Amino acid sequence: MSSNQIIILLFIGYLVYTIDNKQKNFPAPLVLLLIGIGLSFLPFFSSVHITKDIIFEWFLPALLFISAYQFPFAHLKKHAGIIAALSTLGLLFSALLLGSLLYVLSGPFLSLSFVGALLIASILTPTDPVSVVSILKQASKDPKIADVVEGESMVNDGTSIVLFTVFAGMYLGDESFSISAFLYDFALVSIGGIAIGAIFSWIVCRAISFTHQRQYQVMLSIVLAYGSFYVAENLGVSGVLSIVAAGIMLSYELDGYIKESHYREYLNSFWEVVEPSILALIFLLIGIETTNYLDFAHWLFVGVVFLASIIVRFLVLAGIIKSFSAWRSEFNWKDISLVTWSGIRGTMSVALLLSLESEYGSGDSTLISLTFGAVLLSLIFQSVTIYPMSSYFEKKAR
Repeated sequence: MSSNQIIILLFIGYLVYTIDNKQKNFPAPLVLLLIGIGLSFLPFFSSVHITKDIIFEWFLPALLFISAYQFPFAHLKKHAGIIAALSTLGLLFSALLLGSLLYVLSGPFLSLSFVGALLIASILTPTDPVSVVSILKQASKDPKIADVVEGESMVNDGTSIVLFTVFAGMYLGDESFSISAFLYDFALVSIGGIAIGAIFSWIVCRAISFTHQRQYQVMLSIVLAYGSFYVAENLGVSGVLSIVAAGIMLSYELDGYIKESHYREYLNSFWEVVEPSILALIFLLIGIETTNYLDFAHWLFVGVVFLASIIVRFLVLAGIIKSFSAWRSEFNWKDISLVTWSGIRGTMSVALLLSLESEYGSGDSTLISLTFGAVLLSLIFQSVTIYPMSSYFEKKAR
């Protein structure tokens, strides 16, 4: 991808964000995605490709850090139980139930192995709240739905990578499944990632007090976001959870201990420019890349996959929330429906798909195109309808 192409994509992103200032019925990420699909037919963008490394190593660290840093620690503490449950047990149950359902439903459409169905499910379980959290906050006076959706997404990205790695190994015949090995690996990569993120954040927070120039303090946040990710990944633990832990701890330290009153102001100013720039690039690139994977021969089953993922998410959410009296009294059926529909598949799902194709060298184009199609349907239909749905529920509650 050339510098000329990057500049043009950024300028397109600027135009979309400027024109689409409400971002309700047609959120900017959706508009960018559709424009990217259109750009894929232009010869000038024929050489543009997005890879797993671009998403994982350049885009995700910044996006995850921004989400974690901006997520209020008080909100995380308040909803820690349900966020942890949905991001671990909820994600595991969703993958197993969705995989089993897809295996049963695939019969009339194509030959899909049980492990292949589980692999599709593991790719579709992580959620991407980029295009819905701001909408939920605009449409509802109750912030808990947006807090749960955003918190779940931050944590389940790390969980989904572990699950995907297990099922991908089984699908390609490299590994056999062992519940004890899975739990050990999950605990190791999760705890290790969180520990590294906390250590990095503590060091950066201490360094801030020795650096009084605001521009150098902001530079430290870049080191924190990317450094914690790379160190964690090189040590074999979760870089995603490392970034999340680092961002949350930095925000906590800023609220309670760091007396540099201007630091959060300048930090916000910097990352609030970085975030829309990265989002513009990533959704335009996903749109450009999408046309390489769409297979219209199986679009009916793609619709089945999409609907099944929604139904399974609703059932798992309802089962977990209704199992605990505290959550049962706090979240009604309308809340559960909103959290379900807000679970849009996006950046992480695309990254896992590209990882399956490149790193694992899978030649199963049908599986990849099926999952890509389901992600595309999720981005389009759920993004378009989340504001009308949330507005309708808000009016009914009055």
